[in-house]
Amino acid sequence: MVKKTNENIAVRVSTVTIVLNVLLSVLKLLAGFIGNSAAMVSDAVHSLSDVCSTVVVIIGAKISSKESDFDHPYGHERFECICAAILSIMLGVTGLGIGYAAFMTIVSGDYQNVQVPGMIALVAAIVSIIIKEWMYRYTYKAGKQIGSGSLIADAWHHRSDALSSIGSLVGIAGAMLGYVILDSIAGLLISLLILKVAYDILKDALEKVTDKACDVETLQLIDEIANNTVGVIRIDDLKTRQFAERIYVDIEICVDGELTVTQGHDIGQDVHDRIECQIPRVKHCQIHINP
Repeated sequence: MVKKTNENIAVRVSTVTIVLNVLLSVLKLLAGFIGNSAAMVSDAVHSLSDVCSTVVVIIGAKISSKESDFDHPYGHERFECICAAILSIMLGVTGLGIGYAAFMTIVSGDYQNVQVPGMIALVAAIVSIIIKEWMYRYTYKAGKQIGSGSLIADAWHHRSDALSSIGSLVGIAGAMLGYVILDSIAGLLISLLILKVAYDILKDALEKVTDKACDVETLQLIDEIANNTVGVIRIDDLKTRQFAERIYVDIEICVDGELTVTQGHDIGQDVHDRIECQIPRVKHCQIHINP
């Protein structure tokens, strides 16, 4: 039921952003052509790339929400990580494209043939910044709510588009004031920011598919829950591994060796239930009992 709800949230958010991106792309293209702004036309293409990334998020949400099957007995959550990695690569390519174009313009120093953009391009850039920042916050909040790495990655894609539009705004305003080079300088700086975000998203996605342990705070909470369970003498071993946004826990607890098998099992079951109940991110807790 939870998986289905998460899938519905991801699909709803993604559908809203797709519609807005298509409308925004059309607006930017018209403003770019009418206002003679190459920066705005490039920004429109960037917005269209967001549509592709959001489609990837929808696919990832549907696959990761599938129940366990014979071939995937541990579920499909890690498909979220794969989608986040794909989005980070798309984001990185976008950043490289923006940076390369800006760098080549700066190196060439050819600003004589650049047409001064019109006011419509400036207005379109401001509208784009406002809408894309709202899309970032809307998508990021939903991603955090359902623990979706790919949705969070898509949110940062929207933020990168907002940054791109800021670059367009600075460039257009600079060109209108006679400082054409500002367009290229802003574009280069923005590309570096986009590449940094892409790196962080890819790093997080890769860590979640390589069985990295969960954060220290969660480890301490698991240790505290187990040690405070009646019948547990001590914890002999505790291991965790991340499974996309979920956590697997393997824990060895020591109990009184004089207890019956049933009594020992009941203590282990109590530890298991308390950990999974108090820490929603824990997908499964495996208990081993030592006498």
